[in-house]
Parts: sequence; C-alpha cells; structure tokens
Amino acid sequence: MTKSNRDEKKAKDKKSKRANADSGKTETDGRIARRPLALLIATRKGAFILRGNKSRRNWEISEPIFLGHTVHHILQDPRDPESILMAARTGHLGPTVFRSIDRGKNWVEAERPPAFRKVPEGQKGLVVDHVFWLTPGHPSEPGVWYAGSSPQGLFRSEDGGKTWDGVDGFNENPMRHAWVGGDQDGTPDGPKLHSVLIDPRDANHIYLGMSMGGVFESLDKGGSWKPLNKGCAADFLPDQNVEYGHDPHCVRLHPLMPERLYQQNHCGIYRMERGAGEWIRVGDNMPKKVGDIGFPLVLHPRDPDTAWVFPMDGTTVWPRTSPEGKPAAYVTQDAGNSWKRLDKGLPKRDAWLTVKRQAMASDSRDPVGVYFGTTSGEVWGSRNEGKSWDCLVRSLPHIYSIEVAES
Repeated sequence: MTKSNRDEKKAKDKKSKRANADSGKTETDGRIARRPLALLIATRKGAFILRGNKSRRNWEISEPIFLGHTVHHILQDPRDPESILMAARTGHLGPTVFRSIDRGKNWVEAERPPAFRKVPEGQKGLVVDHVFWLTPGHPSEPGVWYAGSSPQGLFRSEDGGKTWDGVDGFNENPMRHAWVGGDQDGTPDGPKLHSVLIDPRDANHIYLGMSMGGVFESLDKGGSWKPLNKGCAADFLPDQNVEYGHDPHCVRLHPLMPERLYQQNHCGIYRMERGAGEWIRVGDNMPKKVGDIGFPLVLHPRDPDTAWVFPMDGTTVWPRTSPEGKPAAYVTQDAGNSWKRLDKGLPKRDAWLTVKRQAMASDSRDPVGVYFGTTSGEVWGSRNEGKSWDCLVRSLPHIYSIEVAES
C-alpha cells in the first residue's frame, strides 16, 4: 500500500468514526454496535415510554405514567441522560413540571413550578393554565432549562427543573400584551409560547415562537426581545405587514448551521438565513393540492438541507386532518426548493388524523429514524428517513408530543 493510499484510508476511517459517533453508533473490534433508544410520548391522558431494540425493529410500550393527567411535553436532558423533565397538568396540582433522575423510573414534582408574578390584590394578573414546552439550556450551563406556557410566558430553571422563575424581560415586558394580544387570539386550546431555541454558539442568544405573537429573538438571555417575522404571511390579519401577531406552529434551528431557521406556520412553511433576516416561503414548492399547512417540522441531525413536515387540511374551515384522509410526510433535501411525498406503509384512505407540533421527531442514527404520533393514538416510525413507515403502537390516548431519548 502506498503512502497516499494509507493517508486516504486513514481519512476515510476518521470520517467513518465521526459519522458513527454522530449517529449513535460505537465501534467494537471492527463491528458497529447501536445503542437502544426510546421514544418519550406525552398524551392527553398521561405519558408513556416506547423502548426500541438496537435495530429499531422491535418496540415495547411502558405502563402509563401519571395516567389521567394531561402531559404536554416530556424530554431527556442531553447533557445528563439520566434526567428527564415532564410538563403536566394534573387534576389536583394544576400546571406543573415533574423531574426524573433515573430515566423515568421515579418522578418528583418541582418545588416551585413555573408561575407568573403575583399582582397586588384587586388587580388581574396572569395565571399559568399549562406548561407547554421544555428546552434544555446551553451545554455550557448544566442544570439550566427553559419552559414556555399557556398563556404566553417564559420561565427558567437553574437547578435541573426543581425551581422556576419567570424571565422578566419577556413576562414583564411592557410590550407583551401588544405582542400576544388577548386570550381570544390564541389557538383553540389556549395561546402558547413554544419553540424555545438556544443558539449552540452563544447561551445568550435565544429564539422563541408564540401562537399567537410570532417569532422573537433575544441577544441578552431574555432581557430584551425583538420580533423576527419579516416575510411571514398573516392571512388572518387585515394588515399583512405587521411586525408581530403571527402564528408560528413550530420553529427549528439547525445545530450545525445555526444561521438557518425553519418554520411551519399557520400560513405556510418558511426558511430563514439569519443574515438576510427575512422568511422565504419554501412551502410554495409543495404540491398545490396538498398545500403547506401543518403543525410539526423536523430536521435531519447532520444535513441542514433536509427537513420533514406533515401537512394537514388547512382549507376554509380548517378541519386539521390529513388532506383527503390520506396521511403523508413530505421531505425536502434541498432546503425547501422541492418536496417529496413519503407515504409507503401509511393508510391509503379514511385516516382523518392530525400530528401536533411536538409530535414528530428524528433520531441521530444512520439512516435517520423519523417518528410521529397522531391524535388517534398511533405512533409510526421509519428506519430509513421516511421511505417506508411501520406502526409501532396503537390505541394510546391523543398524542401531544414525541421526543427521542438515545443515550
């Protein structure tokens, strides 16, 4: 073997090891071993953990966790894989957060759950109806979490979810009411703050989405905020050029290209290159018969040009079901310039389901696994980036969110 061939082989080996590390694989004696993974499922009647084997072919569902309680989000801490946080609304405790430090075996309620600041007697203050969204903080800040609520509020924990405080730069901002409008301007089950995104390069740089309100950005860890909605349609408003008042359903930032943002909005699918500062409606490239209305949007962990969406019927009366009862995911591999339908294995007719904004996720394997949960209680998965689908479990309650736990 020549020196150039040896150098080429070393480069390939290095590239392979890096790809294996990114995709959840480890090399042992020349063999590639995959770690098992789990899907953390939040539903209208409790939480569940769906555990898969290394091949992602066999799955086993757990007993229900907090059966009967509404769980909006459940998420593993990537900085501390033993820790999982759950946003729940319980009959006797109201809106709260639970924390597990043993991968979901035992749970403890937060000592001080997210709550708006109390106001003087006789005044009307904000009250958290439910905690809707959870986001781990920057890798440089272990123990930091953010939570979004209904009505729109932003909260921060610095002790792994034990205690929470409001982010005053948002909650107490004199512009807050103008940004979010009244309760009548929210979604059918209440206005929400969601899609809290931390720039992996800078813990002070935060994005968030609000239904209603729009996308906002902070450069000082939530101390101040500015709207980031230029180019985004607002078909339901008389003025299409408003700074805020939009309805993003899900916003994503790619960790390998933090300058790129994607958004599934009430009024279409968008991409933004942050330097340009304007949303481009890449959903215009979707098939016209299907449209570009939906709730979730999921990114490929290693390719900023690849994203998946799950369209729903957004015609005149907004039934929020699969167009014509024929569910399908769509994928772009060129940053939204074109889209491909992915429906192999899914029902061909009479499947009037919806996939909520948090109910679609991807793992980091190679090929990437893609998963979604439905309002009819099914979890579907693909081991080949959406080329084909299998139903992993049926007959769960109405599913609000799915997140992948890998390590």
